[in-house]
Amino acid sequence: MSSSRICFLTLLTMIAFAANSVLCRIALKHTGIDAASFTSIRLVSGAVVLWAIASFFRGNSTGRGNWISAFALFTYAAGFSFAYISLTAATGALLLFGAVQATMIGHGLWAGERLAKQQLVGLMLAFGGLVGLLLPGLSAPPLVGSVLMLIAGVAWGTYSLRGKGAGNPTRITAGNFLRAMLFAILLSVLLQSSASLENVGVWYAIVSGAVASGLGYAIWYSVLPALKATTAATVQLSVPVIAALGGIIVLGESLTVRFVLASLAILGGIALVILNKSLRNNAQPSRQT
Repeated sequence: MSSSRICFLTLLTMIAFAANSVLCRIALKHTGIDAASFTSIRLVSGAVVLWAIASFFRGNSTGRGNWISAFALFTYAAGFSFAYISLTAATGALLLFGAVQATMIGHGLWAGERLAKQQLVGLMLAFGGLVGLLLPGLSAPPLVGSVLMLIAGVAWGTYSLRGKGAGNPTRITAGNFLRAMLFAILLSVLLQSSASLENVGVWYAIVSGAVASGLGYAIWYSVLPALKATTAATVQLSVPVIAALGGIIVLGESLTVRFVLASLAILGGIALVILNKSLRNNAQPSRQT
């Protein structure tokens, strides 16, 4: 795969990931669809597309998914949808991304990984940015929506950690989407009294599931082997920025000074942790066998 094609597919994937935030926000703000129905339709649509792709490129790959990972996936999708009832696209994407990375960094620390001074500074900077974003004030995001998005981020981080080295990622994701949609459908049944399947909102959910999620993950997994781990982690810093631009262009959302400063602190802090880890790994002498 040529470098130009890798760059194009990587950019396309980041746009798809950011589009999930914009699609969900516009559906819940400007159409009559409810959050539970959006979640169910998104997961069903994603499951259909991913399973079709996995079946077409079956080969000798393995991987089926499991119920624990599927529940983490459902928790992410549900928290994501209900959070966007009140959050802007930009704030939601920033909180989600920060929580995902914090979960994965926290897992590394729990497993015995040690942070260098620059990484500790980065971690404190990111945490300070999160606190600054959520502190009470006129421009602070709604607390309930923020907590729900943080839960969604922790769930997605957990899902990502559980999927490492488990087999073909597209097949595993397809299996987990199939299982997760059952949890989502159950949630929709429990909340059927408030269900609303407004046509335009349904189409937003289908595009979010089939294109931004299903095709987005499939493309990402196809290009991921060509990227260094640090590059893959760092390039995802662009997702909240792209979501913010999408929110401004499509939804007419405005950026506050608080959000800009918090973004710089959170994304900059996470970048320090990720990039410094890469430098330390590269500096370690290779073992001779």
